[in-house]
Amino acid sequence: MKETTTIYITRHGQTEWNIQKRFQGHNDSPLTELGMKQASWLGESLEQEPIDLIYSSSSQRAVKTAEIIRGKRDIPIGISDAFREISLGEWEGITQEEAKEHFAEQFDHFWNDPGAFQVENSETFQQVYDRAVQKLKEIIHDHRGKSILIVTHTAVIKLLMAYFEKRLLKDIWEPPYIHPTCLCEIEIIDGDCNIVRHGDTGHYKTELDES
Repeated sequence: MKETTTIYITRHGQTEWNIQKRFQGHNDSPLTELGMKQASWLGESLEQEPIDLIYSSSSQRAVKTAEIIRGKRDIPIGISDAFREISLGEWEGITQEEAKEHFAEQFDHFWNDPGAFQVENSETFQQVYDRAVQKLKEIIHDHRGKSILIVTHTAVIKLLMAYFEKRLLKDIWEPPYIHPTCLCEIEIIDGDCNIVRHGDTGHYKTELDES
């Protein structure tokens, strides 16, 4: 009989800084009321799925999202720094418009040539890829045949999905857009990966928010 491991990956719910278009990185801001609803909607949609364990980025916006999705179910949540958002150094807390104005070249690199991106005290996209994918591989190895939910951040999701898709680093920002609590689902059957969902928002109960 073939062994199936299911990996669900989602982004945290909308935050205050998302609304303000501020870069968060390793910094943090609270979930908005809508962000908490988004997490609840995803939790409801996954209620009948046999999720064995949850891994969350150690950032509070992700942990809170994971807790809301879990609801009253007795599912352990593992906290991991490996799934934190890309550290953005001196960009953290500034708006996208401010970054574009004061760091024009690096702003262009961030969106159009991620492999070349770096600002003072930031990580590179390759560093984030290495830490997140290493942890993902460990989870898949240690929990064969299980269903695992990972709650993380936009850049990390893009990089994890690039790993499954064999997508080049330069192409990570190609669609789909990673909305708050959108869902990716990957089935791994005897080592072969099948992407079932990628950036799915079918659980949303209101119109999409671009934050």
